[in-house]
Amino acid sequence: MKIFNTADILVPNMEKLEKWSVVACDQYTSEPEYWEQVKKITDGYPTALNIIFPEVYLEDGNADERIRKINETMREYLDKGLFTEYKDALIYAERTQTDGKTHKGVIGVLDLEEYDYSKGSQSKIRATEGTVMSRIPPRRKIRIDAPLEMPHIIMLIDDRKKEIIEPLADKKSEFKKLYDFDLMQNSGHICGYLTDDISKKRVVDMIEKLENKAEFEEKYGVKDKGVLVIAAGDGNHSLATAKRCWEEIKGTLTPEEAEHHPARYALAEIMNIHDEALEFEPIQRVVFDVDPEKVMESFMEYYPEISYTDNGGQKIRYTFQGKEGSVYVKNPPSNLSVGTLQKFLDDYTAKNGGKIDYIHGDDVVRSLTEVENTIGFMVDKMAKNDLFATVIKDGSLPRKTFSMGNAADKRFYLECRKIR
Repeated sequence: MKIFNTADILVPNMEKLEKWSVVACDQYTSEPEYWEQVKKITDGYPTALNIIFPEVYLEDGNADERIRKINETMREYLDKGLFTEYKDALIYAERTQTDGKTHKGVIGVLDLEEYDYSKGSQSKIRATEGTVMSRIPPRRKIRIDAPLEMPHIIMLIDDRKKEIIEPLADKKSEFKKLYDFDLMQNSGHICGYLTDDISKKRVVDMIEKLENKAEFEEKYGVKDKGVLVIAAGDGNHSLATAKRCWEEIKGTLTPEEAEHHPARYALAEIMNIHDEALEFEPIQRVVFDVDPEKVMESFMEYYPEISYTDNGGQKIRYTFQGKEGSVYVKNPPSNLSVGTLQKFLDDYTAKNGGKIDYIHGDDVVRSLTEVENTIGFMVDKMAKNDLFATVIKDGSLPRKTFSMGNAADKRFYLECRKIR
């Protein structure tokens, strides 16, 4: 089987797709007002909002009822013929971001048999950051009985010559246009095209060629490492959930049934890490229900070589109630400042309580920390060219290390696929 392949893809056939398409469920988790606005915008229309579980509501106490309603609505949308199904398809998508740049991607399916999210994995499809196992069960509840998947997963390939996805831009005028609309809440614009037979075969075959072990070892200067072809960009835990559900389902199937069962595959968008529009934004930390002064005292005691003055170490910024400053950690335990920070925060909250949230955007961090008993931490971005090499040589990065773009530019739900 191909590691990445065509799929039977569902696209809503409604006129107002701007009412259908909503941002990934793990965005704006500390900003319920954003999601309340989405409710107002989509009220009275078929919408992806009705078949996802925004994480801002995870602790509302009605998860089981919400999940029951999600699955019921999926079946209702299918029964009403809301979708047009494109058989054996790859969709080429162009997303114009809020900064005016346009990134390019291809939507198809990943073979979950080639994916392993466990620590130290050498699989061809791999997580880029540590998987938080506690985040899988809530997602599993949603997916395990769902008739549809509608992912916000974006995966990355390292195509330095830009030979796989980028050439599709020159042929898009020959493709059937499937959608073309502005995304809600000033989140840019998206266009999607149904690729022709020649183009989709070329893309699938060229991604498969990235599996060549000799070329892989020369490219990254490594020996005796598993070939990494596709790395998780966004939606790491959603992909891990798809894998978990597939393993459960596979156990009930014969080998022949498992070969072609739809749950073996996960719909995702593939991007080239060298796309000019792709920027790795740091994911910042805000800690709630703590005394900021005590947090900083503990931070200064936690590492032997930490200073408020620049000692040449890793820089970590902090902010609370309008105050802002930096600390510097010399001889840190992690190659990345976010790993050094996360190690301390995990230890502190385990011993003293407090809730860590993961935030996109320094301005949002500053806004959230204007109130008492809250402190924010900010780190600089990671160079995107380091991603594949780091994962290959050192394993997965600390969880929530980076984000591909800011919250408004995250992938919006749009395409679906039957998994039952």
